[in-house]
Amino acid sequence: MAEGGQLWVDIDSTVRSQHALLEKLFAFHPLAIEDTLNPASRVKLEEYPGFMYIVTRAVTFAEGTDDPYDLETKDLHCFLSVNYLVTVHAGPLPVLDTVFNSVRQSPDWLSRGVERLLHSVLDSAVDAYFPILDQVDEFIDGLEERVFVDFDQDALRDVFKVKRLVLSLRRYLQPSREVLNVLSNRPTPLISPDVQIYFRDIYDHVLRINDSLDTYRDLLSSTMESYLSQVSNRLGATTKGLSVVATMSLPFVVVSGMWGMNFTKIPLSQWPYGFWALLAGQLGLGGLLLWVLRRRQLI
Repeated sequence: MAEGGQLWVDIDSTVRSQHALLEKLFAFHPLAIEDTLNPASRVKLEEYPGFMYIVTRAVTFAEGTDDPYDLETKDLHCFLSVNYLVTVHAGPLPVLDTVFNSVRQSPDWLSRGVERLLHSVLDSAVDAYFPILDQVDEFIDGLEERVFVDFDQDALRDVFKVKRLVLSLRRYLQPSREVLNVLSNRPTPLISPDVQIYFRDIYDHVLRINDSLDTYRDLLSSTMESYLSQVSNRLGATTKGLSVVATMSLPFVVVSGMWGMNFTKIPLSQWPYGFWALLAGQLGLGGLLLWVLRRRQLI
């Protein structure tokens, strides 16, 4: 730092000795240091004298859980100064491993400037959304097959879970648009105009991810509406079948009720073939009702 060389320091905020460097060595503003300990810090960009403070959010699928739709998020805090970049996070952060490997394999990486290194860190955090989008796409394809082909009655619950997943991703990603818009367009002595062009590429990625999330949300809404329509159609078909049964049984109920009354003189009661005549009449009335319903296209 004293010689003005390019430096990247990655700090685990759960280790007190490392976190103490933010105050004792780098002398960052106390409010910014306090935010690094807040697990619910919002995505933002703030400028302080001598450095820029950026908070972004890394998103991955939660491991060790039975629900495949659970997300795990971690805040990534970045302090950018003239010749150094300090990243702060709680525990391991996979999105930084890719950048670390690139820096280790290319010793001249830091010679490009710490602002380019910041671009790589933010680009890695945004690119981590793409594997999640691929998984969401597979979820939606499976749900569509379960709804349209198999009509799985448990599919509606998974539709709501995937929809909640998409809305969560959109909520995590949305604030990053404003941050990247500032990094891409607002003049600052810490980022040269030539490097700001690279941040525009990340901004384009954010817009593309956001468009995909909007498409997934519409697909899930259509899938849910189709599921409810199929439920309504099946209920209508069942109701129609029950109506046909009730209509066919109406003559039997009426005729049997009339000739089952407790009177001494009932027509056909003494005729040997009275029962078969009434049965034929009931079947005839049922068939006539069925013909009328089909003629009017009610069934």
